[in-house]
Formats: sequence, C-alpha cells, structure tokens
Amino acid sequence: MSTFLQSSLSHENIYSLLPMLFFTIFPLFLISLFFIKYWHYSKNSSVTTKNSPPSPPRFPLLGNLHQLGLFPHQSLQNLSHKYGPLMLLYFGKVPVLVVSSADAASKVLKTHDLVFSDRPQRNIFDFLLYGSKDVASCAYGEYWRKVRSLSVLHLLSNKRVRSYRRVREEETLRMMEYIKECCSSALPLNLTELCSTITNDVVCRVALGKRYGEGRGMKFHEVLSEFEELLGTVCIGDYIPWLDLLGRVNGFNRRAEKCAKYLDEFLEQVIEEHISYRLRNDTVDNEEHSDFVDVLLSVQKTNAIGFPIDRTVIKTLILDMFAAGTGTTYTVLEWAMIELLRHQIVLHKLQNEVRTVVGNKTHVTEEDLVNMTYLKAVIKETLRLHVPIPLLMPRKCMEDIKLDGYDIAAGTQVIINAWAIARDPSSWEQPLEFKPERFMTSSIDFKGLDFELIPFGAGRRGCPGVLFAISVNELVLANLVYQFEWKLPDGIAMENLDMSETVGLTCHRKYPLLAVATKYEKK
Repeated sequence: MSTFLQSSLSHENIYSLLPMLFFTIFPLFLISLFFIKYWHYSKNSSVTTKNSPPSPPRFPLLGNLHQLGLFPHQSLQNLSHKYGPLMLLYFGKVPVLVVSSADAASKVLKTHDLVFSDRPQRNIFDFLLYGSKDVASCAYGEYWRKVRSLSVLHLLSNKRVRSYRRVREEETLRMMEYIKECCSSALPLNLTELCSTITNDVVCRVALGKRYGEGRGMKFHEVLSEFEELLGTVCIGDYIPWLDLLGRVNGFNRRAEKCAKYLDEFLEQVIEEHISYRLRNDTVDNEEHSDFVDVLLSVQKTNAIGFPIDRTVIKTLILDMFAAGTGTTYTVLEWAMIELLRHQIVLHKLQNEVRTVVGNKTHVTEEDLVNMTYLKAVIKETLRLHVPIPLLMPRKCMEDIKLDGYDIAAGTQVIINAWAIARDPSSWEQPLEFKPERFMTSSIDFKGLDFELIPFGAGRRGCPGVLFAISVNELVLANLVYQFEWKLPDGIAMENLDMSETVGLTCHRKYPLLAVATKYEKK
C-alpha cells in the first residue's frame, strides 16, 4: 500500500493534479469570502439611524453601485422619482445622500452649508492633484480657507478677471479669422474642436503666460483631455477598499500615475521658465499684467497671504484652473451652438440682438455684452438644460444632523444632482424644451443664490471661477453669431441631430459638432 501511494504521489502526478485542485478550491474560496463579507456587511448594516431617508434595495457588498449605470445623473434622477428628492444610497458600505430638488439643495448648500462643507477622499484626486491639495477637493479646514482665499483674491477676483480682457478678445479674434479663412471652402467646421481650442488657449495664456498649441503644447492638450477623463472616473476602491487592487490589475492606476507625472514635469518646466525670466529681467511684481504663475510666485515671495505656499501648492492651483476652467467652459459653447442650430428662430433672434447692439463695428467687444439680455438668457438656458458637471463635486456630512425630519449620520457623502434639479417640472415649465425666453422675465441666475439653477454649485464650496467662465462664453458666442451665418451640413436635419452625451465628469456631446459657416455681409 505504501509503495502504491509513493508511486502515485510522484512529482509528475502532483503537478498534474494542481490545475484540478486550483479550479476546485479557488471557487470555494471565493464563495466563502463572499459569505464572510456578506455576514460582515449585514452585521454592520444593522446599525442604522433612527429615521433614514427612503432607500432602494441594495445588493450585498456592492450596495447600490450597480444601479448607477453609464449616466449616473440620469439613473439617479429616475430613482428619485420613486424614492424622493432626499434619497439614501449605499456605494459599497458608504452611505450617500442624493439631493434632487431645489428645496432640498437649499437646505444642504445654504441652511446647513457648514455641516456639509467637507469633501470625501477620492483616490483619483490624490493621484492627480497632489494628495487633494487643490481648492475643489481638499478637506474643509484652515488649509482650504487659505488656498480658497488665495484663489479668490489673487487669481479670480472681478478685477483680475477684467484684466484678462485683452487675452479673451485677442483669442476670440484669432478664432474668427480662422473661420473666415474656412468660409470660402464651404466645408463643415469642427465647432467642438474650435471651442475646445479657444478655451484652452485663453486658459493657457491666463494661467501660464502663453499659448501652448505646438510641440510639447500639443502633448499637453492631449494629456489634459486624459486628465479630465480620469477625474470623472469612479474608483471602486473608494467604496469597497478590498477591491482597490482592481485599479492596478486593469491599468487604471498606471494611467493616472503616468498622466500625473507628465503634468508635474510640464508645470515644473513652466515655473522654472518664469523664475528664470524674472531673474533675467529683474521684473517688478505687477499682478495687473501677470499670469497665474507670476502671481503665485509673487505671493510665495512676499508671503502675501500670511502662510507659506510651496511649489506643490502652486502646481495644484494651476491644475485646478485647467480642471475647472477648460472642459466645463467649452462644453457650454458647444451645447449653445448645438441648440441654436436646432432652433433657428432662437438663433435669428439672438443674431438680431447682437447685430443691433454692435452696429457697424467689425466684431463684438466686451462693452457690447452689457446690453445683450437675450444672449445672457441663451447662456442661462444652455446651463440649465446642459449642466456642464451634472453631479456636483460630492460633499461629506461632518456631524449627525436632522434634514427635513430625516437623520443624517456624520460621514455620509452627499451628491447634488444639479442636472435633475435643472429639469425638475415643479420648478420649470416645459423643462425639456430649450426656451431662453423663460429667463427674459425671470430673476433666476446661476451664481449660487437660486437653487433651481446651480451649475457652479453654491455655498462655501461653490466654484470661484464663475465670472471667468461666463466672460469667455459670452464673448465667443456673441462673435460667432454676429460674424457668421450657420447651418448644418447637407443631409443632416435639425430634428435628427444626435444629442448623445459622453460619459465622465463633464457632460460633452458624444460626437463632434460639424457646421457650415458663411460670412455675414452687412446690408
């Protein structure tokens, strides 16, 4: 018997049994792990608040993550129709309060703004934004107050934004000249690409001091696109920590690290160039005519805000500008032109206003914009129907609180579905229709005081760059409709124009917008 066992368990036989053992034992291991996790999940989930908001059924381990779909803002809107404007979901084991009405948003962003001012940690922000040191994603506290104050007072104040007027006008004229050159061919223009290019060029000149469109600048724009895409990616490890290794297995972490490395090296070069230039020219700090890098270096040198800022903070704040100021700005221009092409009556009404105000001048200047009320209505309606970031940056509850009679526990994450709020029929008549006229008799604005329309957020964590973005949108859109007649390419009917959206943080049109421009000839 012993001789038989010895011969049966030779090295060759053992090796031949290994695959069979693996495929038998490994599934049993996974099933056991599932039930252990399910037991642990059920045990911890049994401790709930006394009166939680309505919540859909959840799946073990995943919670409600499987219900998000490709377009979370749409999925969450559909769920809110059944469970209400305050709805509690679980992403893994993490409680997430979803807010889908103007009244509920007002309570979170105004009445209890301080309690909901923190940010949850996100792995992707740690990867791309130096451990979440930027204004948008850093934790609420003294550091956030300092860097926000720095951004508001030195980079994005009304005075500073007005000082960028020359940059906006020069880049807009440059874009118009290019379109004029293309008019003679009668070929369709890629308006998506043009809107993206002018936005990037304006932000580059304002933030970095010059346009980056060639050489390493081309690579910079490519990496910025990936940067935006990565920022909008949900990392499952944020909600189910034991699945964090998936980011390494599927290559996501490697992509994020590569993107972060390139941007860091690029910004290091830009900063060194600015320092060398300042030393060679013995420049006197003058914020009125400086780009963001110059301003931040000056603040660092003089300690103008009362606390030291290092190179990392400078790079993070510059990246913040690109993260918040490029994709969101150009997507408003893109959607505005799409809606104008779909609604020719609105387009002609806007052209009549702009051409009446401008008169015989060759182009629209920023002084002209003050008198263009319909233009402002068109941009408001675009922001309403096509919120650039449909789900506002998530917040985190810092203490136990009662909200509309519900118990919200400290640590609960909060998602404001700005897209659903802007399409809520209880706030808007015919909410799915593009009707700028609704704003001609309404005082509702997008600056964070009217919670029916909050594309830039509201409260302490609202976006400080609203004026910067709108200044670009108004000037570019006014010149596009003033200087040219627009139509869709032959064979494309207005009613058949594809309105599909992209997946990600910012809600772009899925396919590039092509349109034919004809130079407007004054009569």
